[in-house]
Amino acid sequence: MIRVQYFARYREALGLDGEQLRDSGEFTTVDQLRLFLLARGGVWDVLGEQNLMCARNQELCSLDEPLEEGDEVAFFPTVTGG
Repeated sequence: MIRVQYFARYREALGLDGEQLRDSGEFTTVDQLRLFLLARGGVWDVLGEQNLMCARNQELCSLDEPLEEGDEVAFFPTVTGG
């Protein structure tokens, strides 16, 4: 199982904080997981943004970060200030 968390406007757009995906063996990288979620279409297109950030087990990572059973993945938009 992989636990997925959505933050900031991603959480608002998707209407949920997170979910658990039981068949996690098909995802070997964070990007494969993201592409699976994108394939849902509609509001899930928000995860296709170029500036998307992600974390694995509460540490920032790149989309090519490998995944393992029991991992937690978080998706969130970049934060800008001014």
